[in-house]
Amino acid sequence: METISVRIHRILKGYWGYGQFRPLQQEIIEHVLQGRDALALLPTGGGKSICFQVPAMAMRGVCLVISPLIALMKDQVENLRKRGIAAAAIYSGMSRQETELVLNGAVHGRFKFLYVSPERCRNETFLAHLQKMDVCLLAVDEAHCVSQWGYDFRPPYLQIAELRPMLPGVPLLALTATATPDVVDDIQEKLQIRPKKVFRKSFKRDNLVYYVIQDEDKMGRLLRIIHKVGGCGIVYVRSRRKAFDVALELQQMGIPATCYHAGLEQKERIERQNSWVENRVQVMVATNAFGMGIDKPDVRFVVHLDLPDTLEAYFQEAGRAGRDEKKAFALLLFHASDRIEAEENFRKSYPGIPFVQRVYEAVGNYCQVPVGSGEGSVFSFDLRDFCHAYAFPVAETASALAFLERAGYFRFSDSTMETSRLRLIASYEDVYRCQVEKPETEKILQILLRLYGGRLFSGYAGISEKELSRKMDVPESQVKRLLSFLHACSIVDYRPVSQGVLLTWTMERLRRGNGILPAAVYDSRKVSARRKLDAVIGYAIENSLCRSRYLLQYFGEEGSPDCGFCDICIARKHPLLTSADKLRLMQQVKPLLQEESLDLRGLVTRLPQEPAYLLKQFWDELLAEDLLASDDGLLFRWRGAGGGLFQSPTDKR
Repeated sequence: METISVRIHRILKGYWGYGQFRPLQQEIIEHVLQGRDALALLPTGGGKSICFQVPAMAMRGVCLVISPLIALMKDQVENLRKRGIAAAAIYSGMSRQETELVLNGAVHGRFKFLYVSPERCRNETFLAHLQKMDVCLLAVDEAHCVSQWGYDFRPPYLQIAELRPMLPGVPLLALTATATPDVVDDIQEKLQIRPKKVFRKSFKRDNLVYYVIQDEDKMGRLLRIIHKVGGCGIVYVRSRRKAFDVALELQQMGIPATCYHAGLEQKERIERQNSWVENRVQVMVATNAFGMGIDKPDVRFVVHLDLPDTLEAYFQEAGRAGRDEKKAFALLLFHASDRIEAEENFRKSYPGIPFVQRVYEAVGNYCQVPVGSGEGSVFSFDLRDFCHAYAFPVAETASALAFLERAGYFRFSDSTMETSRLRLIASYEDVYRCQVEKPETEKILQILLRLYGGRLFSGYAGISEKELSRKMDVPESQVKRLLSFLHACSIVDYRPVSQGVLLTWTMERLRRGNGILPAAVYDSRKVSARRKLDAVIGYAIENSLCRSRYLLQYFGEEGSPDCGFCDICIARKHPLLTSADKLRLMQQVKPLLQEESLDLRGLVTRLPQEPAYLLKQFWDELLAEDLLASDDGLLFRWRGAGGGLFQSPTDKR
């Protein structure tokens, strides 16, 4: 008889093509297959999805996966389908009919994996179908969202525990990449993991070198980093505008770069992401919208030009470097002005409860949602138009909306459809009758049936209004008008692509003053966020504790040794060059390199009176400042007069 170990290895090899599991994966999978709950704490790139996908494939029934990110849900569903595994997702923006089709498919065993958002856990239609499903495993991804002490707390996650009595005997596996000790305990309590069990992989990354570099000229420093490190990398910035500007400046400097942020259309985001993954561009300049679900192993550097919001976010983003286990760099470029900006951003992020309540009322009016209704309704939402309409400051309003979203009142998402979708909901007889009674619809119905056939009756087909326009030889606007008319006549369910941001009401609109945001919740969030900001600033200004140890201690790993490679460890091994050192060495090195070409070893030989480690630092800085030129890549000579930190008194004019 086939053992559990043999079976899960066969599944891993057959569907994923891997011969062996990564550390901890097999232990987690075997634990789940014994019907037990657990929390898996695996750093970014640690293979969390395998931990619930493989055991689910070894069990009978559907695996219910709760995930907060539509993009991640879609990415995992697509990857599973490519492997021949039936999977589906339910997310905001889908019609009632589409949702019903997926839920019925899950009830009848047509899917092995069903991905849903945490908000779905309180939906009556979903709960009714859930009770009919044969669920084998409940997987909770990004589980730190369940904890009020987590960096991305989302109250809808608290409702997950309410599913457990409906799924007796079904094991729960919670997964997260980052969690502090208090968050680990809170997750287990909130999700009722009994008995408590944590599988924890060390956050230590032996191949990842952490640096904090203080420099006012961040673009100049970034360019030198890219040239020196080589390979592909990611540059994180705080704003969409800055992502565009930095990418453009890199392009002008001869660096193949592109930018990525949530404001781009989905097709454009996919194209830019693919160009980077396929190494057609070297550098991706991005906001924190980039990276989730991206598994590119050969990223050599991740640079943060701005302070990250939290160390959890920083660790995840920095951790996208060096997944191939080769040496990589995580660099934070810092200047004193960044701290001032961070403090100001923190102030704007907590605009006060009365303002948050005003924004809630305004959103209801903006969407024209009456009190006591609106649950499940979806609206296009333009932040700047909204702020203009109600004379609200943009930054504070965005923060208020984020509070309301975390509180579960509504949810924002980008348009989730790449194409318009359509399904015929009338019978063949009704379609024929419509063609007879409404002659203007005959041609478009005929072309729809010719192009998409029976798919239109069995489910939703992706359609192209442009293609229909060409086939009918009419303007695209007329095609959309005809499809909307057929939708109004209940002949088709037409779901045109929505542009921009969508707002989904996840519960009915409450009356004014109904405790929209309790003071205790607001205050606890503010205190927690303040601690996290202090930790980020502390990391940036730390000058004695190893960078790796600082991060590991934040995540509860005590007693780890120094990494030996970060900027602080290097400075401790070899004291940094002082201004006096630089001036003294400049007066000796420059004349030598003006007369002849040398390598570092030759320089050390010519200057035996100087410590080799100081010459090495000085040499590296000369290279970084582009003051040395080489004809053959081995020997270097003086390039020019010098400048900046290396400008000697005799060079001044």
